[in-house]
Amino acid sequence: MNYVNLGNTGVKVSRICLGMMTYGSKKWREWVLEEKESIPFLSRALEAGINFFDTADVYSNGVSEEILGRAVKNLVPDREDVVIATKCYNGTENRKLNRWGLSRKHILDACDRSLKRLGMDYIDLYQIHRFDDQTPMEETLEALHHLVQVGKVRYIGASSMYAWQFARYLYLADRHGWTRFVTMQNHYNLVYREEEREMIPLCKAEMIGCIPWSPLARGFLAGNRTASGEFVTPRAKSDDFGKKLYGSPEDFAVAERNAQVATKLGVKPVQLALAWVLANPVVTAPIIGASKMEHLEDAIAALEIKLDASDLAKLEELYRPHPILGIQ
Repeated sequence: MNYVNLGNTGVKVSRICLGMMTYGSKKWREWVLEEKESIPFLSRALEAGINFFDTADVYSNGVSEEILGRAVKNLVPDREDVVIATKCYNGTENRKLNRWGLSRKHILDACDRSLKRLGMDYIDLYQIHRFDDQTPMEETLEALHHLVQVGKVRYIGASSMYAWQFARYLYLADRHGWTRFVTMQNHYNLVYREEEREMIPLCKAEMIGCIPWSPLARGFLAGNRTASGEFVTPRAKSDDFGKKLYGSPEDFAVAERNAQVATKLGVKPVQLALAWVLANPVVTAPIIGASKMEHLEDAIAALEIKLDASDLAKLEELYRPHPILGIQ
């Protein structure tokens, strides 16, 4: 396993982050793996050297955090050897009044509840899951800064939003002397590259580490659906959000090109798609999901793939602009 700094911090994280959305309760999503099914994935990830794990309070309404917390307690001899990331915004109460958003009240309450579910004294990376246009940015930043000051959080990160919103957050943090975001968890993969226009250049200039979600386009680049409209996996069939993100003729053309280049290189399309994301120097660690052990093994194998300029050009030439997707 290779390790890099988390953004411009001194913390070392594996080049792959295991996303925990897949592990939790089937009551939340039918394709989610229950705890007993999840543990082998966490065990194998640790064995492979993955030390970076990302969850959120909204995943299985908190059950994902509980599973991760118990796994760390049972599988990791020393808590300091792993980097645990979670997120707030959506909450676990289906947007019950004051149980979602980025108000000081909700952030402080949500952090305490996440810590309790994780069974931990602190969170390494606490992230805002989306932008909240109903709360002043200053209120959000001051609350996050407070969590760092009292030791409940080590670092803070953000997720999908417009680049101007993120730039303003950074400006306000600098202006007031508050804790700065060190990561951006953005939507980025071969079939959705709009982040290259503004967000990724901003992150490069501000030394923010990108930890992209959906680097395989929620399985689209793994062939979980066909151009004729057939859905191959249970998740693809039930993933209404994913259906909104991918599926244009241009997307299928990119996926087909990815498969062709993968055949030429003697690797799997999923491995190549992940290797392409990893090739971007602004990317710290893509967040991968794994519901089958081969998914995890493929992600680990992708670390060994080196792409030259001609490979990158082939993979990228069919891309066409998209509307902004995944921010809400």
